Amino acid sequence: MRIDHIGLWVNNLEMMREFYQTWFAAKAGPLYHNPDKGFRSYFLSFETQSGDHCRLELMSLESTMTSNHSEKLGWAHIAFSLGSRQRVDSLSDELARAGYRLLDGPRTTGDGYYEAKIEDPEGNIIELTR
Repeated sequence: MRIDHIGLWVNNLEMMREFYQTWFAAKAGPLYHNPDKGFRSYFLSFETQSGDHCRLELMSLESTMTSNHSEKLGWAHIAFSLGSRQRVDSLSDELARAGYRLLDGPRTTGDGYYEAKIEDPEGNIIELTR
C-alpha cells in the first residue's frame, strides 16, 4: 500500500496550478471537468529523488465553497492505493462493518478512478483507490 495523492480544495484552480508548477516544478495532467457536479480538478505530479509517485489533486467547484456546500477550502482527503479493485471492495466493506462511515462507493468515477470514500474516527476523508 502507498499514499496515492492528497486532495486540496481551492478557490482559483488555475492560479494554484500555476503556483505549484512555478515553485515546485509540478507537472499538471489534463483538466478534468464534471459539468453535472460543477467539479474541476488537476492532478499535479512531482518528481522525487527515489523515483516514487507523488501527486497533489487541486479541486474546485463552480459554486466555489459557498456556505451551503459541505466541503471547505484546504486539504480535502488522503488517498491510499491498495493495488486492486478487490482490495478496495474488501477493505471498504470491512471498515463499514466495523462501524466506520462509508461516504461513497466503491465505484468508478468519471475520471476513471475506482474508489471508495470513508471517514476516519474524527471525520477526515480517506479514499481507497485501486
